Amino acid sequence: MSAPSSSPSIVPDPITLVQSIRDWGRELGFADVRIADVDLARHEAGLQAWLDAGHHGEMDYMASHGMKRARPAELVPGTVRAIVARMDYLPRDTPDDWRARERLRQDDPQAAVVSVYARGRDYHKVLRNRLQQLAERVRAAVGDYGYRVFTDSAPVMELPLAEKAGLGWRGKHTLLLSRDAGSTFFIGEILVDLPLPVDAPTGAHCGGCSACIDACPTGAILGPGRLDARRCISYLTIELKGSIPEDLRPLLGNRIYGCDDCQLVCPWNKFAQRAHLPDFDERHGLGAASLVALFGWEEEEFNRRMEGSPIRRIGHERWLRNLAVGLGNAAGGMVEGMAENARGDAAIVAALRARAGHPSALVREHVAWALARHGCDA
Repeated sequence: MSAPSSSPSIVPDPITLVQSIRDWGRELGFADVRIADVDLARHEAGLQAWLDAGHHGEMDYMASHGMKRARPAELVPGTVRAIVARMDYLPRDTPDDWRARERLRQDDPQAAVVSVYARGRDYHKVLRNRLQQLAERVRAAVGDYGYRVFTDSAPVMELPLAEKAGLGWRGKHTLLLSRDAGSTFFIGEILVDLPLPVDAPTGAHCGGCSACIDACPTGAILGPGRLDARRCISYLTIELKGSIPEDLRPLLGNRIYGCDDCQLVCPWNKFAQRAHLPDFDERHGLGAASLVALFGWEEEEFNRRMEGSPIRRIGHERWLRNLAVGLGNAAGGMVEGMAENARGDAAIVAALRARAGHPSALVREHVAWALARHGCDA
């Protein structure tokens, strides 16, 4: 934990301090800031069962810290509270019918679908910087205190903390939902040793709705709150380092980085909020790009265009792997939800053949699969 050396002459009372933290958070671009205690003991059994079932796939970091994920005070000694913040990410110019537009792109065999959250700057950098500024404002108000900033970057069970803080509830798709903002937001937290007054949870409001479960293209949502990451398109296109299982490839459709399907059908996302910051505005036309155009990026261009983007962390090789699957699925057939097809399209076949001899065996494998979908040899 950080322990600053300066101390103010007047320390605010806890209630006033919490209100100030909320106000400072809004000034820094956060839509909501709440306080939670850090007792996550009731989540330990569920976490262990999920790990034991292997539902984390190749995400070894999920298991490497054991139950420390559910014990923030062990991860950062001295922690008694979490300041949990929400930052909305829909680009500022997002139209009201954005969900319908996204679904139309999924039906276009030529379109490359990138998850909305990934079309702008890397949220890790944005949130971490803003949370650090918030932590420093607290330091200016209270003097020496211990804290540590997290943004999806350490073994912390962020969603249970956010749920305890009253930022929302876990939907049946396991994402956090807010009555005021749907699920299109990021969360981050500052673990602190300050005994701040805590906020109350909101309770769940999904009722009998199962739209997210029904909409999952790969059946990754096994039931309310039960996710097998190994089947999740976000896992397959981002976390998985090797070959995408052949039986799942057709189900990816044209989704090349992440998946928004469970969010697009969620009724609560009619309340999704636009970002306060320009960082999440779309860059490089990723909301309207074609599969062929993106597949044509060489590694230097990929690295240059994706500088500061969360996409860059998968690297050019996996980027091509994902795009090859999308290009193969453009042939139609059993692709989930794709109403049209571009089987044998000359531009697609030419693009694939241009990568058939790629130095990477991973890319070559997926390109050969895609060409076969179009009835062509490499």
